[in-house]
Amino acid sequence: MDDVEGARTFGVAGATYDSFMGRYSRPLAAQFADAAGVRGGHTAVDVGCGPGALTAVLVDRLGAEAVAACDPAPGFVQECAARHPGVVVGLGRAESLPFETGRFDHALAQLVLHFVSDPELAARELMRVVRSGGTVSACVWDFDEGMEMLRSFWDATLDLDPDAPDEARTLRFGRQGEIVQLFERVGLVDVAESELRVESQYVDFDELWNGFLAGVGPAGAYCTSLADDDRQRLHRALFERLGRPGGSFTLGAVARCAVARNPG
Repeated sequence: MDDVEGARTFGVAGATYDSFMGRYSRPLAAQFADAAGVRGGHTAVDVGCGPGALTAVLVDRLGAEAVAACDPAPGFVQECAARHPGVVVGLGRAESLPFETGRFDHALAQLVLHFVSDPELAARELMRVVRSGGTVSACVWDFDEGMEMLRSFWDATLDLDPDAPDEARTLRFGRQGEIVQLFERVGLVDVAESELRVESQYVDFDELWNGFLAGVGPAGAYCTSLADDDRQRLHRALFERLGRPGGSFTLGAVARCAVARNPG
């Protein structure tokens, strides 16, 4: 398949992703499934599944036979399939889902819309694979204020490099109403928006910093692209911005969530 811009910075092992972002996406997944109204007897597809944080919640609630998933990163497809035997996991991008029309009760995209190349086409594809009356749901991080790990990183970065590719500038749908507007443009109805809040505890600053050194996502890619001296300056700037933590500390995250109905 064609290279997908949003997948380029996620070519890492599932365990590596888990240590950086999975620590947030796993607790987020349960809240997201609640917001979408996923319950026993339904069928669901996890679009942009990564190594399978949301897939795990769907399998727990619905059973593997009722769940499908897809991702544009081949490594994540393999990882998700290995972690969740019985789930149909395909290689595919949100703009061209490898599933038939009207197959599912729910299509869910967790932390995906930020990275798609054509958001309206992706939303139409989510709508296409859901039956009449089924639900389409998406959630993304609020990069302006709500995702403390990434916001702290980019604020420290901007102090050193005002032209750095801050995700609040470069990515979409992290502000109130943006997913709602997208869903309404493609014809989804009864759109409801909410905030989902999670947090993660770090043993120490090194645990946080090592996540960026793994090169996951736009922040990790930027961090690993720096020369050694610049990376050390960023290390010090982020440490200062977080209050020079000497031991464990907790960072919170807010996701923007929208759930809509396919009118059929």
